[in-house]
Amino acid sequence: MELKTKINAEDGKQNLVITREFDLPLELLFKAFTVPEIIEQWMGTKVLKLESKKHGSWQFETSDAKGNVVFKANGTIHEFSPNRKITRTFEMENAPFGVQLELLEFEKLTDDTSMINMHIIYESGALRDQMLKLPFAQGINMAHNRLEDIAKKLK
Repeated sequence: MELKTKINAEDGKQNLVITREFDLPLELLFKAFTVPEIIEQWMGTKVLKLESKKHGSWQFETSDAKGNVVFKANGTIHEFSPNRKITRTFEMENAPFGVQLELLEFEKLTDDTSMINMHIIYESGALRDQMLKLPFAQGINMAHNRLEDIAKKLK
């Protein structure tokens, strides 16, 4: 099965470019990245903090069935332009990947379709390549599929 979310990782670079078209209006796609209740559904994580504004910060946490925290991430929002762009840092706690810079650009294709372009910059090419060895492509594709399914119900 072909993945709808496309990942471009050029050799020798320290960045990724991730693109995905959605059968969602632009405003709804943007909400899926900025409204805590929607994020929690498609990401399967708890939003501890989300200040969707310039100089805002965010913190997410995922626990297992026993209540043990298995994933924690946080960052700072550097640019926030509604329905257009979010520039933020992303750092996973207790992980070897370091801080990454994420530039999320949202684009209207038609009244009912939109696209996200994610440009992610890692501290080094080696860290980026380490991330790609994980089931990263399948995971982000599955998350984007859930995002689309959940957001369609909000139309």
